[in-house]
Amino acid sequence: EFVDQYGPKIMGWCQKWHLQEADAQDVTQNVLLKLAEKLRDFSYDPTRSFRAWLKTVAQNACSDFLHGRQKPGLGSGDSLVGQFLLNAEARKDLLQHLEQEFDREILEEATLRVRLRIAPQTWQAFWLTAYEGLSGAEAAARIPMQVAQVYVAKRRVQKMLQVEVARLEGPITQ
Repeated sequence: EFVDQYGPKIMGWCQKWHLQEADAQDVTQNVLLKLAEKLRDFSYDPTRSFRAWLKTVAQNACSDFLHGRQKPGLGSGDSLVGQFLLNAEARKDLLQHLEQEFDREILEEATLRVRLRIAPQTWQAFWLTAYEGLSGAEAAARIPMQVAQVYVAKRRVQKMLQVEVARLEGPITQ
C-alpha cells in the first residue's frame, strides 16, 4: 500500500530533478528500501509533515546517487552528459531546483492548513492584496470589509503562514 501511494510521488520528484528514467527508478527503489528500514522505528508526529520528511529522504538519496557517479570507473554512457552532470554548476543548479521545489511544497501545505482555519472573507482579503496586488481600498470594495480590516486580515494570514511554514520545516522526530 505504501509503495503504491508514495512510489509514484518519489519517482515524480526524481524525474523533476532531471534524472533519467532508469536512474529515477533506481533512486526511487533505494528510497523505498531505506524507508522499509526506517519505518520500523519511525514514530509519526502529526504536527509535522510526513511528505516533507519523505521528500528530504528522496533528496538525500538523489544527491547520494549523483555523488556516487563521481567514483572512478563509472561510465555515464555519454561523456558529455556525464561531464555536465558532474560539474559543480550542474550540482548547484540541481540543489537550487530541489530547494525551490521543497519550498514551494512547504508553502503549498502551509497555505492549505491556514486556509482551513480562517474565514473565507479573511482569506479573500489576504489573496487580493498579497497575490493579486490590489490595494486595501480595492480589496475592500470587492469584499464586504473596511480598508483597515483588509490590512489586519492580510497581516494575520501572513503571520499564520510564517508560523505554519516554520512548523513544517522544523526537525522531524524519529
